[in-house]
Amino acid sequence: MTEKENYLMALSGKQPEWVPTYSLIPRPGGEKSATMMLEPPILVPHRIGESKTDIFGVPYIATYETGNAMLPEPGIFILKDIRQWRDVIKAPSIDGIDWEAMVKKNIEKSGIDRTQTAISLNLHFGYFQHLMSFMGFSEGLMAMSEEPDEVMELFDYICNFFMEVADNVIDLYNPDILSLMDDTAAWGAPFISANMYKEMLVPFHDRWAKKGRDRGLKLTMHNCGKCEGILDYLVEMGINAWDPAQTCNDLAAVKQKYGNTLCITGGWDGRGHLLDPDVTDEEIIASVEDTFNKNAPGGGFIWGGGFLGPIDDESIKHKNEVLFGAVNRLAHSFYC
Repeated sequence: MTEKENYLMALSGKQPEWVPTYSLIPRPGGEKSATMMLEPPILVPHRIGESKTDIFGVPYIATYETGNAMLPEPGIFILKDIRQWRDVIKAPSIDGIDWEAMVKKNIEKSGIDRTQTAISLNLHFGYFQHLMSFMGFSEGLMAMSEEPDEVMELFDYICNFFMEVADNVIDLYNPDILSLMDDTAAWGAPFISANMYKEMLVPFHDRWAKKGRDRGLKLTMHNCGKCEGILDYLVEMGINAWDPAQTCNDLAAVKQKYGNTLCITGGWDGRGHLLDPDVTDEEIIASVEDTFNKNAPGGGFIWGGGFLGPIDDESIKHKNEVLFGAVNRLAHSFYC
C-alpha cells in the first residue's frame, strides 16, 4: 500500500494501515507527504514570484520569522468602505488562457508522482480571509456586522470568479481531493459566531465542495484556531478532514463526537516549552507520542505539524528532524 492509498483510506473513514502524515512545510530530507496541494498558477502570482500583489491588488510580503510564509502587507488596505467594493475589487480577465497547457505545466513542475501522492486542488485561502486582506480586521468585521448584504454580494462576485476558473481546470487536474480554506478563528476564540459562519460563508464554500461531492472526491478544510464550534457545518458539507486541528480545541470531544467521519489532521502545536532553546530531543519525542496516544486510536487521525521559523535557523532544522523522525517511527508502528 502506498502513502497515497493509506491517506485516502483515512479520508474514507477507515482505520488506515499506519497513521498518515500531512505537512504544509518541507519535511527533512525532502520527504514527500501523502498529499500535495496544487493551485492554478493564475490565481497565486504573488506566491510564485510573478507579482507583488494578489489577483485583486492586495500587496503581500514574506515574513522571515515564519520561514518566508507570505501575508498581506500590514497597514495597507485597498478597500475602505464595503459599499464601494464594486469600484475597487476587480477579478482579472481569464480570456484566452490555455488551460490545458497551464495545468500540464503546473503538474509537471510539482514533480508529483500520482501513484504515490494524492493531488489536493485548492483555489484560494478563504472568503473571510480575502475580506480581511481587503479591509483589515477592524473594518472587515464591522462590514460583516453592519453591511452583511454588501459583504454577501462581494463574496458572491468572488465566488463566481473562482468557480469559473474551477470549471476550466478541475477535470484537467483530475484531483483526488478538493481543499477548502478559511481561517475564521484565533487561538483563543473565533472571530465570528457559528451562525454568521453558517449564513455568510458556508453557501460559498459549499459551491466548491459540491463539485467534489459530485465527482466522488474527498474534501478537506483548513481553518486555524479555536473553530470547533463550526465543525457540524463542515461535516454537513461533506468535509472528510479538518486541519490543522490545533490543540486550543477540545480534540478529545471532537474525536468522540465525529469518530472517523471527520479526520483530525494536526493535533500537535509547537508551543510553550517546545519553543525554548533548552528543550531536549526527548521532550520533543514525548510530545509526538502523547499526540498519537490521544488522537490516533481507532483511526480518524492524520499527523500534521512542524516547527516554523527562519529557514536559516539551524535549531529549527534540528527540531524538525527530531520531530519527524519520531512521527515516522510511531506512524508506522502505532497500529501494529
